[in-house]
Amino acid sequence: MAAPRAALVEAVDALPQAVNPLALSLNECPFPPLPAVRSALRVCDEAANRYPEFLPQRLRSLIADHDGIAEEQVIVGAGATGVIMQVLHAVTSPGDTIVLAAPTFDGYPIFAQLARLRTVTVPLDGHGCHDLEAMADAGRAARVVVLCRPHNPTGTVEPAAAIERFLARVGADTIVLLDEAYVEFLDARHRIDGPSLVERCGNVVVVRTFSKAYGLAGLRIGYGFCARDLGLRLWQMQLPFGIGLSAQVAVAASYAAESQLRQRIRMIAAERRYLQMRLRGLGVCSTDGQANFVFLPGGAMRWPDVFDGTGLQLRHYADGGVRITVGSRQSTRAVLGAVTAARAAAGSTAPSG
Repeated sequence: MAAPRAALVEAVDALPQAVNPLALSLNECPFPPLPAVRSALRVCDEAANRYPEFLPQRLRSLIADHDGIAEEQVIVGAGATGVIMQVLHAVTSPGDTIVLAAPTFDGYPIFAQLARLRTVTVPLDGHGCHDLEAMADAGRAARVVVLCRPHNPTGTVEPAAAIERFLARVGADTIVLLDEAYVEFLDARHRIDGPSLVERCGNVVVVRTFSKAYGLAGLRIGYGFCARDLGLRLWQMQLPFGIGLSAQVAVAASYAAESQLRQRIRMIAAERRYLQMRLRGLGVCSTDGQANFVFLPGGAMRWPDVFDGTGLQLRHYADGGVRITVGSRQSTRAVLGAVTAARAAAGSTAPSG
């Protein structure tokens, strides 16, 4: 019986650390779940022998009440990725076109491949924002267009008025996925009234997640909302027993602890602004990110060389850019230390005048 025991030890040891100042590649929350959420989740352990709801009706109702929308407008999935795949399976056929920004969230090209869609990519503009005019033009012949707001990986946010103009140009038969995975980090002045938007635009699906600000990435809880008719159609694709027992408990506990959540969000946003300020002081430009990460465009510095050997886990892009999740002050010091050392080394090797 030694082998099963060793396998158990190995499985436990393989669990990721809740607090790891070097893990800055996946835009996770740098803190464990809120204490009230952890306490509530312990109750789920004793019921693990029971199935969850056949369909997540109670979780659907909980989210709808919180966001001020009708239950029929809400769908639930295994993270935002589950919701996105649910939408694609419901509204597309193999060979349909999906329009994406480039670069974008790594999952979208994979989702398109799984749904057997043809992908059209539209490069971001020079400020790391969507080229909304080009995306609207491409969207006229597409079944789905994806907008991430804030955008991943640049963190940029287009004005609400620009989004409205974009939606007016996209045909009513084109589904617009408005990915708001990082919406909780937005200041009120940048937010779009999602419930009002989907009432006016029956082709928009707003996608959100509990993986980022809420810090529940390991539980895989996401949701979307849209107009009632489309919501009822999407609900027909809901996977039976597809949402675990812990989801409703975790969401309810998170909603009950929203004042603590908002404090955490303020801490992360303050750390992001601090990191951006210190990088500017080192002569390093970043995009005007509004999420829980900082994006450094490719340019004079070779970011893989800067961070190689530091132990920092970051997301590098083919165009030379790098995305850095905002972590603790220890994480920030590690990033700044690597950049400072690289700039010092570059200065020492520069030819003298």
